[in-house]
Amino acid sequence: MAGRLEVERWGIFEREFAGPSDGNPFKEVRLSARFQYRNRIVEIDGFYDGDGTYRLRFMPDQPGEWRFVTSSNAPALDGLRGEFVCTAPTPTNHGPVKVAGTYHFRYADGTRYLPFGTTCYHWTHAMEETQERLTLEALAGSAFNKVRMCLLPTGGMTPPLLAFEGDTPGQLDKTRFNPAFFAHVERRLDDLLALGIEADLILFHPYDKGHWGVDNMTREEDTYFLRYVLARLGAYRNVWWSLSNEYDFNTFKSIEDWDHLLRFVQHHDPYQRLRSIHNGTKMYLSSHLYDFTKPWITHQSVQHWDAALTESWLASCAKPVVIDEISYEGDITRRWGNITGQELTHRFWQGMAAGGYVGHGECFADRPSGPWISKGGELYGDSPERIAFLRRIMEEAPADWIEARRLGTYLLDYLGAGQQAYHEVELPDGVDYHVDLIDAWEMTVTPAGTHSGRCRIDLPGRPYLALRFRAASSL
Repeated sequence: MAGRLEVERWGIFEREFAGPSDGNPFKEVRLSARFQYRNRIVEIDGFYDGDGTYRLRFMPDQPGEWRFVTSSNAPALDGLRGEFVCTAPTPTNHGPVKVAGTYHFRYADGTRYLPFGTTCYHWTHAMEETQERLTLEALAGSAFNKVRMCLLPTGGMTPPLLAFEGDTPGQLDKTRFNPAFFAHVERRLDDLLALGIEADLILFHPYDKGHWGVDNMTREEDTYFLRYVLARLGAYRNVWWSLSNEYDFNTFKSIEDWDHLLRFVQHHDPYQRLRSIHNGTKMYLSSHLYDFTKPWITHQSVQHWDAALTESWLASCAKPVVIDEISYEGDITRRWGNITGQELTHRFWQGMAAGGYVGHGECFADRPSGPWISKGGELYGDSPERIAFLRRIMEEAPADWIEARRLGTYLLDYLGAGQQAYHEVELPDGVDYHVDLIDAWEMTVTPAGTHSGRCRIDLPGRPYLALRFRAASSL
């Protein structure tokens, strides 16, 4: 095997080919390939990258020899063959994230993954290198290991490049893509990958209001866009697919449309990346969740202000709950963007203690690097370091802390925003539990003795406390 190309497991194999450039190659030239490992065959789409260049991108998931052969309606691209050797992954490469069991996640190599997400919708769109570096530095210094980010612009934005060719509102050529735009996104995906951060790519949203013409595309235009994105970005192991943000605010599409598009992604994604769709909400009035029990959904992506509903969501749908938007720490006039750091920290603890996962966001007015949720930059809030503290607490917990509670080996009782003087709990008789008092805001852990059976634990009478019970036999 000396001299043969080597690609690590869950890395990216890429081949470039020269082909026709006349007409509209995006639309007129079809390129696919069959990758074979032993008796297994994986079919992928190739994509046109401009200037007569075509590419195949493939993520091998098994070590050993792989071979491929292309298929195309262009003779210059048809029947091309190649091979490579898939090697063991490097120590920091754990593979793509998948659902683990019923309610949780893990990497492909079995390593546990706890999603601690944040939202930076358009941090790559202005293509300002300094701002993007600030964002990456902020992420590197935080506990966040997932970023929600959009591919399409909103109305009123004037980015230097768009996913489609053109720069005039309402006149984009949706039959041609802009390779330079996607190359920029790919550089940022590489940066996130180096930091161990998942990219939750938001494919559609309702915020264009017809300005650029990307939220009211036809079904054919939607699937044409999706197929290119899947071919071009799907091989990145840190990619998730969020079919839409606030899907129910898009008046141009029905539930049947979203079902069709989600099924399309499921059918055309050879890697079966995590897939969901995110609801909107009339703050404090109503929230219409998608039916997450549908088979093309891998996990529940929820927008809601009340983390206390986590248990009911888990009970109604046997899939992980990720409250990607639970309101943002900030000081703007909108109710979804002006909760305190204490309140956001409280909601994180409330959701996670119930068995779900919660996402972060910031939108402070008049800060030097701008609002984090839209353009990244620097983090100014009080919640990120408290969220990092919570992540450390949860990394010490069993992988399924709700099941561990049922088994009696681990209990995490979050006591919330009240300031009670004591907490009573019924522990199994004959089992000793080491108890810790955790202050979610002050970020302290204080031993609170050993207890068993029915017990009363005195508290200091302040809010944002939790009690952790660990069976002595499990330590």
